[in-house]
Amino acid sequence: MTTDIAIIGDNFMRSDFFEQAIAQACGDRTTCRPLDLGWPDEPVIQGFDGTGLPGIYEYQGDPDQMLAHIGTAPVLVTHNAPVTADMLDQLPDLRLIAVSRGGPVNIDRQAAKSRNVTVVNAPGRNASAVAEFTIGAMIAELRNIARGHEAMRNGTYRTDLYRADVVGDEICDMTIGVIGYGQIGTRVVRLLRAFGCRILVSDPYVQLTPEDRAAGVELVSQETLLAQADLVTLHPRVTKETTGLMNAKTFAQMKPGAIIVNTARGPLMNYDDLLDALRSGHLRGAMLETFALEPVPADSPLLQLPNVTLTPHIAGASLRTVRVAAAKAAEEIRRWLDNEPPLNPC
Repeated sequence: MTTDIAIIGDNFMRSDFFEQAIAQACGDRTTCRPLDLGWPDEPVIQGFDGTGLPGIYEYQGDPDQMLAHIGTAPVLVTHNAPVTADMLDQLPDLRLIAVSRGGPVNIDRQAAKSRNVTVVNAPGRNASAVAEFTIGAMIAELRNIARGHEAMRNGTYRTDLYRADVVGDEICDMTIGVIGYGQIGTRVVRLLRAFGCRILVSDPYVQLTPEDRAAGVELVSQETLLAQADLVTLHPRVTKETTGLMNAKTFAQMKPGAIIVNTARGPLMNYDDLLDALRSGHLRGAMLETFALEPVPADSPLLQLPNVTLTPHIAGASLRTVRVAAAKAAEEIRRWLDNEPPLNPC
């Protein structure tokens, strides 16, 4: 008899990627039932403001449809599908939920724990993708790449981008501040070291790697980092402590003329306060990959400011991310079938 596995993927983490990885890891011991939702062509529900389903955030899918698909399967593999306490009460056979993302915010983990349902995730699945993207984001903002491209597409050859009061500096001569030293922050630091810049790190819960210490990376307080960094890049998770981390007070602590890059999460920043700091000239510019509200409203002032570079939350969008996440989920299923402890329990 094979084990029934319900898969709920989407147009990024496609169910066929999961099926292939599970077959490779588990052989013929499983039977997969796939379902693909509409993300990213259809937006997720954020829920960080208390709306949406109770106990979860960033999810997509109607609970009734999810319940019907999961049915009596003991294993669920998903990316964005919601699993609430109420849903768990209607899924008595469910024993393992494998979430192909670093933060399983679409699962009520406390409810799962109280019902003896194991939840595993895929930490670091997109760490390499986001780290590489962050370096590109820094260069794009510093060197006016997007502005030059946009102007040429509109028929304007902007020679003013060579003016001394318009051009940006080179990373090699800058002090770069990295807030958050987890899976992504450590990779960003590793890549930055090749540029020869001064690197400051702020994270109260971790220590630098021996390699970083030997390379001269400095672990400092957030206040010191903000005061000294020419460019600040954000990489912490969204928690009660980090929500609104960058606000009027912390923007004011930043070095005048500094640049901020956010390839992490929108709730880390107060965007009204950011707008004030950009309009006043206290900050030279910003590169924003995530936002307080996604999609960004058409009337958002962020879309009008000349000193902002924007991308539509795509830093983690790489095929390697998909392969790594699917492989992590498949390995967790194999371990569960073989009565081995999970690698990444939540």
